[in-house]
Amino acid sequence: MSPTNWPDQAIEQARDLHQNLSIGDRDWHKLKSNADRRSAELLAAALSQLVQNGRREDVEALTQQALGWIKRELKDPGCPHH
Repeated sequence: MSPTNWPDQAIEQARDLHQNLSIGDRDWHKLKSNADRRSAELLAAALSQLVQNGRREDVEALTQQALGWIKRELKDPGCPHH
């Protein structure tokens, strides 16, 4: 266990999960409105912050934003230049 009581591989696994779920530049236009993908990316970011001793406020903000996508309260505003 690491000093924060997380299993030794937890930080690396959380980073890998976040990297795998992040929407990259190539897929941004295709996936930016996909609520499940957006919420998964945000939850993975929150988890990564949590296991790396990130600020609680940041973890909470990411989680709240993810919940907004899960509840379909948030929507992509679209690109202003398209």
